[in-house]
Amino acid sequence: MKILITGAAGNLGGQLCRRLADQHQVADADIVGDVSHKLDITDYQACRGLIDAMRPDIVLHPAAWTDVNGCALDPDKALRVNGVGTQHLASITGGRGIPLLYVSTNEVFDGALDRAYSEYDRANPINAYGYSKWYGERAVAQLNPRHYIVRSAWLFAHGGRNFIHAIRQAAKDGKPLRVVTNEVANPTYTSDLAQAIVQLIETERYGTYHLVNEGAVSRWQFARFVLDASGFANTPIERISRHEWPRPSLPPEYAALANHAGASIEIVLRPWRDAVRAFLEAEAAP
Repeated sequence: MKILITGAAGNLGGQLCRRLADQHQVADADIVGDVSHKLDITDYQACRGLIDAMRPDIVLHPAAWTDVNGCALDPDKALRVNGVGTQHLASITGGRGIPLLYVSTNEVFDGALDRAYSEYDRANPINAYGYSKWYGERAVAQLNPRHYIVRSAWLFAHGGRNFIHAIRQAAKDGKPLRVVTNEVANPTYTSDLAQAIVQLIETERYGTYHLVNEGAVSRWQFARFVLDASGFANTPIERISRHEWPRPSLPPEYAALANHAGASIEIVLRPWRDAVRAFLEAEAAP
C-alpha cells in the first residue's frame, strides 16, 4: 500500500512513518524537517501535485499547527493551516476516491458536560485552536466519504518538550510547581496512538474515533503521578484553578474522551498510568 503522511517531521507523523515503512511504501511530507517531500498544506496546487504524482492508496494527515496559545493570538493562521489546509486535502482525496485520515482533538468540545464525550456528541469549540480543528473535521466529513476522523488528547512523546518534560524539569530545578485541578482529559502516549491508527486503517471502517489512553485525570493528578513515578514524591505541587493560570487560549474544562467506536472493533489503548510508566522507562533507557 502506498501511504502519504503529512506532518512527518512531527512526533506523531514520524511515529506513523516508522511503524508503516516496513510493510508499506511510505511518502513522508512536511513543510519543515528532513523529509522526502516538502509540502505546505495551505498551498492547494502543491497538495494536488503531490497527490496526483504519488497516487497514494491512503493519506494520513496529522499535520497541524498545535500551538494552542499561538492559535489564540493568530486565529486567521490557525484557520488557514488547520482548517483550510485540511479542506484542501479532503477535496483532493475525496475527488479521487482516496481515503483520508485526519487527526483532530478533544478541544472541539466545550468541556461543559459532566461525563466523557462520545464520538458523536455535539462539537462546540471555545478557542481558536479547537475551532480550526473543527473546521477541518467538517471539511473532511463533507468532502470525502472514505474518511477517518481521529480525536485524541494531551499527547506526550519523546523529543521536544511536553507536559511531562516540563513538570520533571521544574522538579529537578527546584522550582515551585502550580498546576490546575479543574482541567480534565486523557493523557495519551503518541506511540500508543500511532499503533492504534495503524490498526484502524487496516479495518477500512470509516468514521469518527476517540483514540486515547484509557482513563481521565486532572492536570494536577497527572503531574502528581509523573513526579511520584520519577522519584520526586516529596516535591509539592500547589493546587490552583485554571483561572489562576492566565494564558491566551483557555482550554475546555472537562474534555475527556470516551472510546466507543474504537472499542467496538477491538482498538483500545492501555490505561494512561501504564503508558506514562512506559514512557518514563523509555526516557531513562541509554
